[in-house]
Amino acid sequence: STDLLAGEGGPQTGTMTECFDCDNCKESLYGRKYIQMDNGPYCIPCYDAHFANTCDECKELIGHDCRELYYEDRHYHEHCFRCFRCDRSLADEPFTCQGEELLCNDCYCSEFSSKCIACEKTVMPGSRKLEYNGQTWHEHCFICSSCQQPIGSRSFIPDKKDYYCVPCYESKFAPRCTRCKKTLTKGGVTYRDEPWHKECFVCTGCKTPLAGQQFTSQDDNPYCIKCFGNLYAKKCSACTKPITGFGGGKYVSFEDRHWHHNCFNCARCNTSLVGKGFIPDNDEILCRDCSSDL
Repeated sequence: STDLLAGEGGPQTGTMTECFDCDNCKESLYGRKYIQMDNGPYCIPCYDAHFANTCDECKELIGHDCRELYYEDRHYHEHCFRCFRCDRSLADEPFTCQGEELLCNDCYCSEFSSKCIACEKTVMPGSRKLEYNGQTWHEHCFICSSCQQPIGSRSFIPDKKDYYCVPCYESKFAPRCTRCKKTLTKGGVTYRDEPWHKECFVCTGCKTPLAGQQFTSQDDNPYCIKCFGNLYAKKCSACTKPITGFGGGKYVSFEDRHWHHNCFNCARCNTSLVGKGFIPDNDEILCRDCSSDL
């Protein structure tokens, strides 16, 4: 009878009833167990001495009747192929090589993998994760502090120990425009300590945008200079145009009438009367010289 010790093409063992000698020691293999190699049959002691590999762990020969494990040019008995930390058998388990040490997945993760800051469980090698500010999360554990939905690869905004997706942060913290009540995410203007979108901050009269322009207010409502002059400013008694006072403009008032500085002139000789004496003559104002000629 014969007993196979390896797969197809490997060494074979058997017993012989004919005259048959070991190719090494030349002893008869009659009635003995042997292993057939390409160059001839070998008795078991000779086979182990010449062909068996040495276990990298215990340094002993791996006999023909032992299960042999092979990893990166190293050979092991089955019972010697173990985790260097917990001594757990790696024969049928996934493992990792760290330097010269073989480690089971549990020991490798405990030693070299990070822990999720949210669930405090190990982030397994190769799993999807997110790292921020020196901390690590499982992808499904990194969630918005408001809507509780995973943020994933979307943009987020940190706030102390909380993290928000952009829509939730804007809804919760961003200022709202005084006019349209929608959130301001960038830019904007401030009027009376209130935020406005630039496109929402317009003249109450003509609706022209006022951002970056001169404006004034009436009853807390903003107006461009033109609308304010037409609606509320005093009118010059000479040119009938509004006296707004913008651009460094000055004016003169007398009784119920008003003049721009450059319009306050003698009605006869057109001499400026600013800072000088004058004589009213019905709707006209005259310098003293012109008045004395009357």
